[in-house]
Amino acid sequence: MALIKIPTKAVNTDVVNPFVNSVFDNLFNDSFVTDRLVTRVPAVNITETSNAFAIELAAPGLQKSDFKINVDKNIISISVEKVETNETEEKVYSKKEYSYNSFSRSFTLPETVDYSNIVASYVDGILNVKIGKKEEAIIAKRLIEVE
Repeated sequence: MALIKIPTKAVNTDVVNPFVNSVFDNLFNDSFVTDRLVTRVPAVNITETSNAFAIELAAPGLQKSDFKINVDKNIISISVEKVETNETEEKVYSKKEYSYNSFSRSFTLPETVDYSNIVASYVDGILNVKIGKKEEAIIAKRLIEVE
């Protein structure tokens, strides 16, 4: 007895599937769509030295006055609330990636933080926040002699 494969509707629609799949693949892989679907928050580097913590936040195209830095209990929040103005420009962008309308980043601070020793500066598109440590948290280096 010979087995004969009978075409079904699923097999007949497979001819359309490559086209439909490629349209959806192109739609969801297009940078225009994926850029809008991804939340835009600036990248952050956090470092610790013996006497301070440092937060570096990459946010080009902003002004010093755009930033709001709040400390509430043990949480520091860095936010930007920027209203876009409709300006007529001579430039035509083929892709524009650094346009932050608003964002907020929050970080939990350890107990060793000296809240009166927090300073911030914005230079060359990088926001630098330096958070000092309490005196008792700074480990004194000393040589211990063996008796």
